[in-house]
Amino acid sequence: MGVIENLLAVIVVLGLLITFHEYGHFWVARRCGVKVLRFSVGFGKPLWSRVDRHGTEFAVAAIPLGGYVKMLDEREGPVAPEEQAQAFNRKSVWARIAIVSAGPIANFLLAFVAYWALFVYGTTTVAPVIGDIAADSPAARGGLQSGQEIVAVEGERTPSWGEVNLKLVAAIGANGELEITTRESETASPERHRVPVSDWLVRQDPPRPLATLGVTPWRPELPAVLGEVLDDGRAQQAGLQSGDRIVSVDGAAVEDWMAFVERVRDNPGKTLALGVERDGERRDVMLTPATREQEDGTAMGYIGVGVQTAEWPERFRREIRYGPLDAVGEAMSKTGEMSLLTIDSIRKMLVGLISPSNLSGPVTIARIAGDSARNGVESFISFLAYLSISLGVLNLLPIPVLDGGHLVYYLIEAVRGRPVPEAVQAFGLRIGVALVGSLMLMALYFDLMRL
Repeated sequence: MGVIENLLAVIVVLGLLITFHEYGHFWVARRCGVKVLRFSVGFGKPLWSRVDRHGTEFAVAAIPLGGYVKMLDEREGPVAPEEQAQAFNRKSVWARIAIVSAGPIANFLLAFVAYWALFVYGTTTVAPVIGDIAADSPAARGGLQSGQEIVAVEGERTPSWGEVNLKLVAAIGANGELEITTRESETASPERHRVPVSDWLVRQDPPRPLATLGVTPWRPELPAVLGEVLDDGRAQQAGLQSGDRIVSVDGAAVEDWMAFVERVRDNPGKTLALGVERDGERRDVMLTPATREQEDGTAMGYIGVGVQTAEWPERFRREIRYGPLDAVGEAMSKTGEMSLLTIDSIRKMLVGLISPSNLSGPVTIARIAGDSARNGVESFISFLAYLSISLGVLNLLPIPVLDGGHLVYYLIEAVRGRPVPEAVQAFGLRIGVALVGSLMLMALYFDLMRL
């Protein structure tokens, strides 16, 4: 069932992003007087199509990994004399720049609208309150203490753990100190800490900012009660069900969820005798954790379960909500912040600060899309917005075959007064196809390795 949900979620996400991107090209092309021959969501054989009164064919094709807007162009075939004025290649260079840039701009607008809707609707999160500090960690050396709430990183507000992680990831490669601001309570004065770092998060795959910092988030006590039980996992095969309370392992009492997790992780492939409480009755279950190899080569046990959600005290809850006008500024700021983070991440990957194994392809996108959909509307819309920004940024990269590559050619044409020679464009196209193809293969390879 999870695979089907992931597939449906990724079809919805990619369908929306591709449609908005291509509609940006389509809308501006029409207003610049260019005849659009086909508007396709997906590649390959059309599954559905219709033709409007302007002669444009709208199609949904079989392969939902992209789309295109095919415009009338004399470089791609003969054009009737009466239609030559509607050909893309006959338009001014500034009109062509507007048409090409409209796709990525549409993606940024979609992200802005998504964030605006989230800010107006309001989101509830938990305050980033520190639980434990690892001894001799950067956090300990910087003076951070258990019970403090992290209110800012490098001067940027952090109302949630998600924001803390984003700000810490944005500092990848830092050397020297990170400024982390905390407070003891909502009424206490903020306190700035200088946390010493060296080659911060460099080449971590994936980046683990909180663990590297030495901070464990505060969480309410979690009893060893099962929440989600994955299909065909070792837990389900052993007969465990959602709502079961694990009271003992091999005769030793289980104090909380983490104690149970540690017993499972430390015993890959070894049969464990569980004492389980279900509907007030005690029963015994034999469970053998599967084995998963970690990055350091050691084996770890896992059984395919999640913990039952615990209630958070009201003092740890934070509601983020803005009025319609205030949300405009917040949405613009968030869109800009995530765009700059994406650009900076690409730069750091090129210079070797971020491992290329962090590249994600369709498999990872499908998994995250499914997870975000199961986590609720807020999570799904946030993922949609970030993916839309990523698509916009990637399409603006100066690589021939992408929108950014075409923009480079047109900007050169605007400066020198004549087009870039066709032979140069054709050579650049081959390079661009090779680069994009290589990136797609790398992303797919790392996707499969994550499985």
